[in-house]
Amino acid sequence: MANYETVTVEHVGQVALVSFNRPENLNAFNAALRRDMLQAVQAVNADTDIRAVVLTGTGRAFSAGADLLEVTGGDFDVEQQLNNEYKPVLMAIHNAPKPWISAVNGAAAGVGSAFAMGCDLTVMADNAYLYQAFAAISLVPDGGATWHLVRTLGRKRAYELIVTGEKLPAARCQELGLCNRVVAADQLVTDTLTWAAELAGKAPLALRHAKEALNFALEHELSATIAEEARLQKICINSADAKEGVEAFIGKRAAVWHGR
Repeated sequence: MANYETVTVEHVGQVALVSFNRPENLNAFNAALRRDMLQAVQAVNADTDIRAVVLTGTGRAFSAGADLLEVTGGDFDVEQQLNNEYKPVLMAIHNAPKPWISAVNGAAAGVGSAFAMGCDLTVMADNAYLYQAFAAISLVPDGGATWHLVRTLGRKRAYELIVTGEKLPAARCQELGLCNRVVAADQLVTDTLTWAAELAGKAPLALRHAKEALNFALEHELSATIAEEARLQKICINSADAKEGVEAFIGKRAAVWHGR
């Protein structure tokens, strides 16, 4: 297993627990964290023994966003950094062949909120919140935050949340569809790992291609989406796992999935 400076990766059965690990800085993103996260995400996605992933932060916060202390000097290029360092990590999570669940503890602010929203499912501690901190320092949301917010909340509510800098508590996030579940803070990781283990026990191809179908549907009209579903269904129905699923159902036994 690789050694990371600012990330920890633990294996719990068929689930990987990936944690931002800069607690003294509220897991704010610096160059090391961006580098480590890309390597960790790529490694976990490629590990066929891992069927679900939980992403969380050590300490008091999920992530406070970008480390503003790093933004010094006249040669800092934020566009290059967002496109070349953040985007590959966020897209690797978005396009991962397995579900990612964010377990949000404390603040998920700035680009940290983009990582929380960028996972396929989200569990929030009852004292956690999402915070678009950008307008307070004359910036705009990044890391795909606007994409997630406008698709979940609609244009007017998303714009209001951005320009007012409202800290959106967990219960309200659940009402608005920004998270799936809210749990007690001291049970956050345990409960999320339990849910991830349940998902890891389901058919890997169904998990993978349902995620792929939803990602496609977000960007295409109905006719193209039906055709894409048909393409993915053909992959699934011709798989060994589909045959196993039918045989297990008829035999009234638990299926043994192999992801092929």
